[in-house]
Amino acid sequence: MRSTIPNFVVPVSRTEERRVVAAASVSPEFVKLMATAISTSPDLERKTSNPNRVRDLMEYADAYAALADEFEVAARFLRYSIRLARSQAAGEALSAYALAKHLATQPATGELAPYVAEMGRVLGVRARLTNGRLARKKAAAAGAAEKKDGVEPVPTQPPKS
Repeated sequence: MRSTIPNFVVPVSRTEERRVVAAASVSPEFVKLMATAISTSPDLERKTSNPNRVRDLMEYADAYAALADEFEVAARFLRYSIRLARSQAAGEALSAYALAKHLATQPATGELAPYVAEMGRVLGVRARLTNGRLARKKAAAAGAAEKKDGVEPVPTQPPKS
């Protein structure tokens, strides 16, 4: 695609890119007015740029800005499509895992047990469940210790300000 876009340039450095951004922030109206002034004044035309080149560059910028916007939108949609594909694949894998866990407990399909154990390890199911249960137990214990007989505990240290 790069070869089909005229005047396509890759920035050499971040410094160069910042310099270009600063100059490009000049309003298009100013540039067009200056091109008109150059074309009406022979003194300006001799010592500066060709007004037709200035106008061509502005037309190029206007035309390809819309294309850049379209590419950004397309890239966002493509990234969403990629995430959606991964999500759908993961959903199907999780459904198959749930079925495999059940089948692994049956004598006729017990050969699935090592696969289920490995999938669980890779998925991190036991660690997440254990950590979640531990966190809930700690929270419940802390809540119970704080409220004995429905009375809020008195802080042992004054709050820091």
